Amino acid sequence: MQEPKCTLEVRNVSMEFRITSEKITSLKEMFIKQLKRQIEYKTLRALDNVSFEVKKGEVFGIIGLNGAGKSTLLKIVSGILKPTSGEVICRGTIAPLIELGAGFNGQLSGLENIYLNGLLLGFSKKFIHEKLDEIIAFSELEEFIHMPLKNYSSGMKARLGFSIATCVQPDLLIVDEVLAVGDIKFREKCENRIQSMIDSGTSVLLVSHSLSQIKKLCKRVLWLDRGKVKAIGETERIIKEYHKTTK
Repeated sequence: MQEPKCTLEVRNVSMEFRITSEKITSLKEMFIKQLKRQIEYKTLRALDNVSFEVKKGEVFGIIGLNGAGKSTLLKIVSGILKPTSGEVICRGTIAPLIELGAGFNGQLSGLENIYLNGLLLGFSKKFIHEKLDEIIAFSELEEFIHMPLKNYSSGMKARLGFSIATCVQPDLLIVDEVLAVGDIKFREKCENRIQSMIDSGTSVLLVSHSLSQIKKLCKRVLWLDRGKVKAIGETERIIKEYHKTTK
C-alpha cells in the first residue's frame, strides 16, 4: 500500500528573536538609548533545527512545557512568522485556530469584522458573502452581530473567530488550545466541527496541554523541549517518556 502523501513538511526550521539585554521601561528611554547606541541585544533561539511531517488525514500532536516553542512553531507553519532558517511546505489550504480573531477591530461591528477577518485569512469577499449566514448561525451571535466588537466578551469574540476560521474544509487545521475558551455547550459544538473535518480527511496539527486529549486524537506526537525535538513517534510511548521528566 502506497504511503499517504504528506500534507505538511517542516524541514530544519530554526527561529531566533533579538531581544534587549536590559529592561527598558518607556519608549522615550528606548529612543534615547537607540540614538546613543546604548542598547545591547541578545539572541533568543526559540526553535532549533525542527523537522517533522504530517501525513494526509493524520492528527499530529505537539507537546512540551511552556516556553518549549510550540506556539512559535504553529505561527511559522501558519505563515504568521517567517523562520530564521529552514522551510515549511504545506500542500493545500490552512485554517489556523491559534489566535482567534487576530486582526479584529473593536470599533467595527461583528458583521464588519467577519469580512475583515475573512479577508485576512485569505478568503475572497464573494466567498465570505456566500458563507455569511452560516458563520453567523454557527457563532450564535445573531442578536449581537451589528453591535461594535468592543462590547463583546472574550468568549463572544472567540466564537466569532472560530466560526470564521472553520467555514472552509481545509487541508490542514492548526489548533492551539483553542477549545479552552467559551462555555461547555459551545466547546462541544467546536469539537464536533473539528471531528467532522478529521472524518472528511483534513490533517490536524494539534497543540494541547491536555495529554488525555492528545492520546484520544493523535497516533503520533512531537515532543519539543527548549526549542529542540526531544522525541517524535507513537503517542503512548512519547507521553510515557514525557511523564517521567515532568513528575
